[in-house]
Amino acid sequence: MSLKSSNKVETNRYEITVEVDGETFEKEVNRVYKKEVKRINIPGFRKGKAPRALIEKEYGSQVFYEDAMKALYPEALENAVKEAGLTLVRDKIELDVVEAGKDGFVFKAVVTVEPELSIDNYKGIGYVPMSLEITEDDIDNDVKRVQERNSRLVPVEGRAAENGDIAVIDFEGFLNGEAFDGGKAENYSLTLGNGQFIPGFEEQIVGHNIDEEFTINVTFPEDYQADELAGKETEFKIKLHEIKKRELPEVDDEFIKDVSEFDNVADYRNDIKQKLEKSRKEEAENSKNNQIAEKLAGLLVAEIPEAMYENQIDNLIGEFEMNLRAQGLDINTYMQYVGVDEDGLREQYRERAESQVKVRLALKAVADIENIAVTDDEIDEEYKRVAEAYNVDVDRVKSAFSTEDIANDLKSKKAMELVRENAVEVEDAESSADSAE
Repeated sequence: MSLKSSNKVETNRYEITVEVDGETFEKEVNRVYKKEVKRINIPGFRKGKAPRALIEKEYGSQVFYEDAMKALYPEALENAVKEAGLTLVRDKIELDVVEAGKDGFVFKAVVTVEPELSIDNYKGIGYVPMSLEITEDDIDNDVKRVQERNSRLVPVEGRAAENGDIAVIDFEGFLNGEAFDGGKAENYSLTLGNGQFIPGFEEQIVGHNIDEEFTINVTFPEDYQADELAGKETEFKIKLHEIKKRELPEVDDEFIKDVSEFDNVADYRNDIKQKLEKSRKEEAENSKNNQIAEKLAGLLVAEIPEAMYENQIDNLIGEFEMNLRAQGLDINTYMQYVGVDEDGLREQYRERAESQVKVRLALKAVADIENIAVTDDEIDEEYKRVAEAYNVDVDRVKSAFSTEDIANDLKSKKAMELVRENAVEVEDAESSADSAE
């Protein structure tokens, strides 16, 4: 099997002419014969025992050619693409058999390949560093979250409802004087000021007192999911039964003993500070990586085939489906629930997919320019690392990821590290943009 010619027919599309030698073709034709003969009846022979020559005489010399060629296409095309120095992109392949016979067969394939890449100025990319300082307010906020988890609801008396209160209400909605479906509830607990209901609803409950009955008027948003209510002015009749508020426990040593392993407030706050510092460092690293990746993608010069974006959208949706199945859901039920079709779902992932493809190609370009290489030992270590991460045997990982895939991933990691090491801190986003030019 060998490459006969490779010609560019349009951007990222090549016509590859491939030759499969006679010996290889004959072996595959004979394999197909042995498989298919079991289903062929020839008078004078038991089913499955007819000689190949007799079958070919009866049905034509090329009776087994099509199945044999189908079996040989993938490997022959893959080898030819590599020989041509191209990288295939999963996309529609146009196949055409030029000739076929005892000496083998020749076919042409029009394929999509990865684009030619160019990138400059990837050293010295600017990023805005995140502050690592942990303030007393940061610690206070963390303590307050613990207080809220351990809070209790107490009734409010002697005053009107305020933002932050929990109002227990009956409500019923009317459109043009008629009650509408889904607009009624009794003894509903609504936290005022959280924006849980449509704009204007919660604000008009503030200021009312227990046992009051009153009417409020609101307009549903234009993009409201129920078409019959979208953009419509409606009236709600409200009865306010109760007002409650959350009472936070006092933060003292006894409280700290109840909610943690520490004996006093000081030690507890110090532990929070250490954890926040670790978390902030990780957040800062992620911020740096994201800024660099975004700038790096913007520096890439390439005509990227649409198929690469579509394939990455497929990958992202596939990952999402796996997560849904882990929760006992399926993709169709999810789409019905959120009111989106397949095209809409794909569009939601497009921006993310395009960014990931551009970053991957940009790192590939850097790795090529810098002649980044990986050793066999590094590849073996990566296989072991992935196996340990997923708690599976190394052989299973090797069956799922080719050596080439692992090598390319390692090259990308090394390229990213090179870009990171050469990145520079800047004061603001505008300076960061200037440094990338």
